[in-house]
Amino acid sequence: MCGIVGFNGNHQAAPILLEGLSKLEYRGYDSAGLAVRDGAAPAQIVKAKGRLRVLYEKTNGGQTLLGRCGIGHTRWATHGEPSTENAHPHCSDDHLVVGVHNGIIENYQELREKLLKKGYTFVSQTDTEVAIKLVHYYYLKYDRDPIGALSRAMVRIRGSYALAILFDDRPDLIYAARKDSPMILGVSEGESYLASDVPAILKYTRNVYYIGNLEIGVLGPGTVQFFNIDGDEIQKEITEIKWDAEAAEKAGFEHFMMKEIHEQPKAVRDTLNSVVKDGAVDFSEIGLTDEMLRDVRELVIVACGSAYHVGVAAQYVIEDMARLPVRVELASEFRYRNPILNDGCLVVVISQSGETADSLAALREARSRGVRTLGIVNVVGSSIAREADNVFYTLAGPEIAVATTKAYSTQLIACYLLAIRLGQARGLMDQEQVKALVEEMATLPDKIQRVLDDKERLQWFAAKYANARDIFFIGRGIDYAISLEGSLKMKEISYIHSEAYAAGELKHGTISLIENGTLVIGVTTQQALYEKTLSNMVEVKSRGAYLMGLTSYGNYSMEDTADFTVYVPRTDPRFATSLAVIPLQLLGYYVSVAKGLDVDKPRNLAKSVTVE
Repeated sequence: MCGIVGFNGNHQAAPILLEGLSKLEYRGYDSAGLAVRDGAAPAQIVKAKGRLRVLYEKTNGGQTLLGRCGIGHTRWATHGEPSTENAHPHCSDDHLVVGVHNGIIENYQELREKLLKKGYTFVSQTDTEVAIKLVHYYYLKYDRDPIGALSRAMVRIRGSYALAILFDDRPDLIYAARKDSPMILGVSEGESYLASDVPAILKYTRNVYYIGNLEIGVLGPGTVQFFNIDGDEIQKEITEIKWDAEAAEKAGFEHFMMKEIHEQPKAVRDTLNSVVKDGAVDFSEIGLTDEMLRDVRELVIVACGSAYHVGVAAQYVIEDMARLPVRVELASEFRYRNPILNDGCLVVVISQSGETADSLAALREARSRGVRTLGIVNVVGSSIAREADNVFYTLAGPEIAVATTKAYSTQLIACYLLAIRLGQARGLMDQEQVKALVEEMATLPDKIQRVLDDKERLQWFAAKYANARDIFFIGRGIDYAISLEGSLKMKEISYIHSEAYAAGELKHGTISLIENGTLVIGVTTQQALYEKTLSNMVEVKSRGAYLMGLTSYGNYSMEDTADFTVYVPRTDPRFATSLAVIPLQLLGYYVSVAKGLDVDKPRNLAKSVTVE
């Protein structure tokens, strides 16, 4: 989950690399480092433990590192504790090979032992140093051929990697290699760029190449060449990124998370409009025909984290609208339990980045069994987007904060539209019913905005409960799915222990944890289940809990039970997640701010989990 950058061109590299790393710090912030070349002189390496600002200060904003070619790295520790020694870049003993890496090398211990026998020494605990010295070994053994050295190293390495390499005797070139970890290469006039993600280079170019698995890239000043693992040159098409540079900036907000919370009305509207035409849901660009959808006999939704919670909500919606059995699977468990995938199964893989390692592995498992796959992703050209049989792009734009908000909301919209389309293809709803549902969905952006306009009450409440030790979220049906996401938002950015439970399960053990002052948040947007959840809230209140109720306008009896009530506009109950999640996002945000925490970069977390 580390972030890597590279630059080769006409300007000083270090300031550009530091700026690129600042856009990738959500991928890791344990340490950071740069390697910059000034002509034929050896690369200068500077590393620092801690946030990127430490490296920035150490290099005076990059001014003390001269050179027009370089690579950089911001680290999320996997092998070895955060330290200057374990920070990237790493180099061979003679400084002939210098490199940075994102990913995990599974057989690094085996490779390390073999290199030790060849006389190599190691100064870090990282798997990356092993990879760099393996490349060095092959570089010397096979006539200093960079492509040959990288190809041979790639054959030997098991695991995932995105590598950016400088060779001392190739002063004007950066070499890149990739397997499973994300990497893009960009070009503009006389300059070339390398990065883990689009925001790092968006200021400089919108023209990028997606380097494929087991491919090598060579970046000259303004040029990019590609080679396969056999060393044969290959051609690739350039892609134009549609995001503008301002989309990756804070735009006056204190944190990216709050900016992205406020961007949800637009993101929802854009995603909806991408496939809705004249009141109908049109999946022609996605490539799913009526015949394909009629052949679906069951859905398996595979995802991690918040995307998994989208799947839980989607299960209720799709089963109700399309009358198809839906199974929701954690991607990290999916391929390890020999899943049953029958004929007529559609596997839906949900991922913001399109690079989530577990989700990508699940996709490949499904495809290896001959099952049709649909990717719901936000990043054009990402691995899941390229490898899925069909892809539904959510139009959230760049999401920088580690805690997802707008990507989650657009994934919900994609799942609602899939449910409608399946229901219609299976003859369970006519065009008038579809039109009514689409018209109701079209009201969601304005209703989300109404919730955002009333956020001050939540800020007051969050300040009051910023020192809570335990928080429980309860709900039934779709409200349980909402509770799962609310709980995750709270714990990941405020570090408060929180749990979500189906409300009826409280009495089966969990209610013993309730004591005086414990905050319990009851979610009650499903009118058919309102009274049952309310009775569960009464049960915990009688045991000393402090109750917050989250419900739809009209359910004013909630105020007779809850100590604090938040209302959201009414909508079709199946779409309620889109509205009810907003106050919970805001609550988590305001609690984190009240505690003085780093909202956008919570400890131990990174944005894109690209390693298992």
